[in-house]
Amino acid sequence: MRGKTVAIYRAMNGFSQVRIGGTGARSAVPINGDQIHHRAYGWQSAGQMFAPSFLRHMYDYGTTPEQVAHVKAAHSKHASNNPKAYYKQRVTVDDVVNSRIICKPLHLLDCCVETDNATCIIVTRLDRARDMKQPPAVIQSVVGRCCKPRADMHYQHGPISTVAGHYAKDLLWPNAGVGPEDIDVTGAYDAFTFTAMLQLEDYGFCKKGEGGDYVSSGIIELGGARPNNTSGGHLCEGYTHGMNMVIENTRQLRGDADDSCPIGPDGKRQHTHDYREGGCRQVKDAEITANLGWAMPGTGSAMVMAKDTR
Repeated sequence: MRGKTVAIYRAMNGFSQVRIGGTGARSAVPINGDQIHHRAYGWQSAGQMFAPSFLRHMYDYGTTPEQVAHVKAAHSKHASNNPKAYYKQRVTVDDVVNSRIICKPLHLLDCCVETDNATCIIVTRLDRARDMKQPPAVIQSVVGRCCKPRADMHYQHGPISTVAGHYAKDLLWPNAGVGPEDIDVTGAYDAFTFTAMLQLEDYGFCKKGEGGDYVSSGIIELGGARPNNTSGGHLCEGYTHGMNMVIENTRQLRGDADDSCPIGPDGKRQHTHDYREGGCRQVKDAEITANLGWAMPGTGSAMVMAKDTR
């Protein structure tokens, strides 16, 4: 039987039980495979495993913690306009770099928040989607689980500061018929501030080595040329393995971000595009979005969506 509609969900108990860092229920699971190698070097958590890529980028390109801290500062501004965000308080670059070190170069506020949550998206044919209550976000291109030449030990195929997006971009953009310059909103996986920066760089939103300049320029903030993670992302809204960023970009394309703007007589939010704290988070005239997924430096996925022009 040929399927017509697919429900894609992610449900997690990352706060109450299965902590990503290996505490709680996860700590009782026996290690095997690559983990036997990782643990010998003290790599228990994702931050510990990814840190060499982050540090190498700093060494090679002069990227600073202060530059990358702008990712958290920007996402916190967006979360302050999201009633559903876990952390709604805005933070500054100084707040980030003065928070305690978890593992170099990651401070506490460089790391995402682990949450209990559930998310789901529905994918169907465009003709069916147009017959539903909400206007569709139209998938233009998908790259699924693209890998570096060595996905398991990616650092054996350098440079280690290059992530899978470097390879995925050569599939993503030609299939979508657009390029990074055409994107209005990005959703870059922000398990850490550095993961968002590396992906934006390797998918071509800036030149290699200029990721620190890109994320600290104001371009990724609401009101900037290409806002990133307008719901607050994993750093502030909640950690859902990237699903919340897909949902957020869908809302942006519909012009219906669920912020605190008043609802008009037609039942739709009357977006003001005033991005002050507690205000609007709808991007004006959002037409094309890009989601940049992550699993680890050596593996990632991506998707381009567009507003339905019918």
